[in-house]
Amino acid sequence: MENSDEEKDGISGNHVPKELSRLASNGTKFVDEVLNGHNERCLENFRMDKHIFYKLCDILQAKGLLRHTNRIKIEEQLAIFMFIIGHNLRTRAVQELFRYSGETISRHFNNVLNAIMSISLDFFQPPGSDVPSEIFEDPRFYPYFKDCVGAVDGIHIPVMVGVDEQGPFRNKNGLLSQNVLAACSFDLKFHYVLAGWEGSASDLQVLNSAITRRNRLQVPEERLFYDTGKYYLVDNKYANLPGFLAPYPGTPYYKKDFPVGYHPQDARELFNQRHSLLRNATDRTFGALKARFPILMAAPPYPLQTQVKLVVAACALHNYIRREKPDDWLFRMYDEEISFQMEESLPPLEMEQPKSHVETQSLDITFDAKQLELASQLRDSIATEMWNSYINDLSPIS
Repeated sequence: MENSDEEKDGISGNHVPKELSRLASNGTKFVDEVLNGHNERCLENFRMDKHIFYKLCDILQAKGLLRHTNRIKIEEQLAIFMFIIGHNLRTRAVQELFRYSGETISRHFNNVLNAIMSISLDFFQPPGSDVPSEIFEDPRFYPYFKDCVGAVDGIHIPVMVGVDEQGPFRNKNGLLSQNVLAACSFDLKFHYVLAGWEGSASDLQVLNSAITRRNRLQVPEERLFYDTGKYYLVDNKYANLPGFLAPYPGTPYYKKDFPVGYHPQDARELFNQRHSLLRNATDRTFGALKARFPILMAAPPYPLQTQVKLVVAACALHNYIRREKPDDWLFRMYDEEISFQMEESLPPLEMEQPKSHVETQSLDITFDAKQLELASQLRDSIATEMWNSYINDLSPIS
């Protein structure tokens, strides 16, 4: 069974807080108390509003993925799962509260995980054809990024594997992790998630897998012939490729690279500055995900396949909650307007022109020379248009 490793709990002293363990004499009463109490208790314990929790139970039951048993109703089964991933608790710790055996806790945990995986694709929606409001309503980004549909980034999630498997999963920092790639919308949803790659895999290697596998990451293509079509933003871990717009290499990019009051000195710096602001959506999306499901912050002692499923299931639940309650308490923490405000005053007219930088990342993705040239031209055209508007808007009126 998949729960063999789950019985190795308590290794980190992970126990239910005493104030929680005194709330009820068993799991059924605990779940009843939470679901019949104030909504805040459901948010705290099961990581979502009560009506959203009940709706998810109804969905899983209607699709025949979960059913009531003689001892445990669907609500309690889901509660066990959400309590574990929402508080990063091990099986033995949850036993203290729910008063079930470790085998029972593990069985229902895996049943719910597999049920959510079965409907996970229902919660991942591809980008639409409209310009995202976050771009359309901000003159810093529109019309320059009008064809941008979101941002792609990778994140390393801690993983636990056997000694014989640790080599490939050890990342450049020497830690065991799985390299997870996600495509995010600007309203903090996931369009696509690919989990399970070893921590030592390069980001381009994972991207190549994402766009070439059967269930691949698709970039909407609405234009004909050699026009560039839609694209995702990527950071400087990636190369500038068709469908994936990267910042200029060798040019300041991250927020720390732009001190308060700093004025972009040329088109490349301005492009990178605004590109970074917009791509910040991935940081906020990942931040909300990890805050809601802290099990992703530490390697849980489950089989590797279960650890991979947990990432996808957590992203699916994140999307489900965002869809049902966009102003959820946790989303509000990460849903603020882009905080890095640029002081867009006129820079010096005489400046040193930047030297040309050649991207040297080795590509394991096959594109022909024409496609790569078009991707480069797209970036240059956006940067030039953006810079010209920047200069014209900020020039003193004579």
